[in-house]
Amino acid sequence: MTALFFRDLKLSIRAGGGALIGVLFFLTVVAVIPFGVGPDLNLLSRIGPAIVWIGALLAALLGLDRLFQAERDDGSLDLMLMQETPLVLTVLVKCFAHWTATSLPLVIASPFLGLFMNMDEVAIGATMLTLLAGSPAITFIGAVGAAVAVALPRGGLLVSILVLPLTIPVLIFGVSATYAAVEDPAPFLPPFLILIALTMFFAVIGPAGAALALRNTSD
Repeated sequence: MTALFFRDLKLSIRAGGGALIGVLFFLTVVAVIPFGVGPDLNLLSRIGPAIVWIGALLAALLGLDRLFQAERDDGSLDLMLMQETPLVLTVLVKCFAHWTATSLPLVIASPFLGLFMNMDEVAIGATMLTLLAGSPAITFIGAVGAAVAVALPRGGLLVSILVLPLTIPVLIFGVSATYAAVEDPAPFLPPFLILIALTMFFAVIGPAGAALALRNTSD
């Protein structure tokens, strides 16, 4: 499993630019917002956490279609299906490697983009913390979509269409927790704990659903 983790980590970084492409897309999404809403710094600071979260969500969807595509192309997916190690564990390790290569750089880059949106220190810290807690859920949800579309020659758009509606609860509670940290009357802990619960829930359901979809695809 350790060898699989580092193998997928290297492949994710090499394929299509890996983390660099995601961060550049993240930067592009956030950078165009001030041109659309105008130079109102107070407005930018109010909508900043939501914009950073939306940008990170869209950037995290970029490479999901490649989660199992390389194994499908070279035939190693059949070896994963036949090995003694449970397929659910294999999918879980691949999800961790994909998150480390694509979503973790987005979490690291979020404070710099928060400064670009005129967010204060509390809002930047809360956004980074909620992204760290909620972004793995996006990868686990995307694993199911990637497994369903792995047999399709151009399944990238299909993966995004399948995954995006399921990630809305993660987006809602991530943004809610961030705003709760900024606004004093609203408690930060309840939405943040729900966000962690969503990540833990999809950490169980996502790999199991992806493993089932991969087995049905191979049949």
